[in-house]
Amino acid sequence: MMTESARTSFISILEERFILNQHLHSGVSWNDVKAKLLNQLDKLEVLYQMEVSGGEPDVVFFKSNPNALLYCDCSKESPIGRRSLCYDEAAWHSRKENKPKASVELMCQQMKIELLTEQDYIELQTLASFDLKTSSWLSTPISIREKGGAIFGDNRFSRVFIYHNGAESYYAARGFRGKLEI
Repeated sequence: MMTESARTSFISILEERFILNQHLHSGVSWNDVKAKLLNQLDKLEVLYQMEVSGGEPDVVFFKSNPNALLYCDCSKESPIGRRSLCYDEAAWHSRKENKPKASVELMCQQMKIELLTEQDYIELQTLASFDLKTSSWLSTPISIREKGGAIFGDNRFSRVFIYHNGAESYYAARGFRGKLEI
């Protein structure tokens, strides 16, 4: 639980980021965002977990969900504190050797955030360029997961690419981005 002082400091960080990145959320008022955050301190705690793991959360406006007040990881590269993870718990358990520290699925549950979908990721990339050197696991359709795979995305050559990999794989440059509706 954050102290009052830590909460005030963190809200200042969120406000500064909000002001610097108007292109991510045009038409949204900081006063409205701040009021919602102060009325949902549990969600402010979740945002803090996104922050300390390197996510740099900020409000984003997705055309696919225009009425939502949505926070998303907006760090230029995949959050540093959430890399080198396999996709889900089934994949983690299937590894016999060299298991990663955790899975994306477990960290999302622990942090109480949702993993970005392919559509979310593509929309995020229309707001700014992310993952120019890293990649991010994405919510994978069951039909792909049942075959042992998982999807991830990155941005190379000014283009968004969605790829696949074995769900049990993990790389130092692959993490995940989350979202939280306020």
